[in-house]
Amino acid sequence: MEDSSHNSDRMHLDRVVFFGRTLSEYVKFFDLDLSQWQKCQILDCPSGAASFAAEANQMGIQAVAGDLLFNLDAKLLIDKGKADFNHVVERVSLVSHLYNWEFYGGFAGFKEARQTAFQRFAQDYETGLKAGRYIKAELPNLPFADKSFDLVLSGHFLFLYSDYFDYTFHLHSIFELYRVCSREVRIYPLQGMNAKQYQFMNNLLSDLKSKSIVSEIVTVSWEFQKGSNQMLRLRR
Repeated sequence: MEDSSHNSDRMHLDRVVFFGRTLSEYVKFFDLDLSQWQKCQILDCPSGAASFAAEANQMGIQAVAGDLLFNLDAKLLIDKGKADFNHVVERVSLVSHLYNWEFYGGFAGFKEARQTAFQRFAQDYETGLKAGRYIKAELPNLPFADKSFDLVLSGHFLFLYSDYFDYTFHLHSIFELYRVCSREVRIYPLQGMNAKQYQFMNNLLSDLKSKSIVSEIVTVSWEFQKGSNQMLRLRR
């Protein structure tokens, strides 16, 4: 992979990272009014090390986190999370001009928010695993029945890793997220690591329409990566 020091127009990661955000961040970039989803089933997939499921369940919201790595024991998963945290922080620092730092109050605040999400996730993982809150799930084939969840959230994976996965993977993954939802799917961001919109977005919207899937691009009140202030919403 191209070395990040030779190209400052994108962030470069050498792998899909196990990384996460907090519930308060989910509220912003998924444009969530949690009062509307109090008695609903929510899926976060792939969730990475997000604390959304842990925090949502503390609020009485039934949230499940799905991720490829949720077959690992806690120590292995936490060790990977720590290594990936360091990797992401180092790579973000090399292209800090691609980001708006106002929400976090600077780079130190960004690191603190990421650590908070990871700590909340790590504290909940073993308990949540036993409770069925964390389930091994890998796109584009999810281990859930049709319309299992009222709301499906998918953040910082599809489109962001468009250099790693082809269009067919993205399309089939989105069909699968839609299959397991009964009301809505929300996907954020629509940009890759170069802060530019997914190049096949028009193809995707056309293919969704051909399957009679209602989709729209929605502006949200969140823009950490410059230009990344939109999500894709699918509705039944």
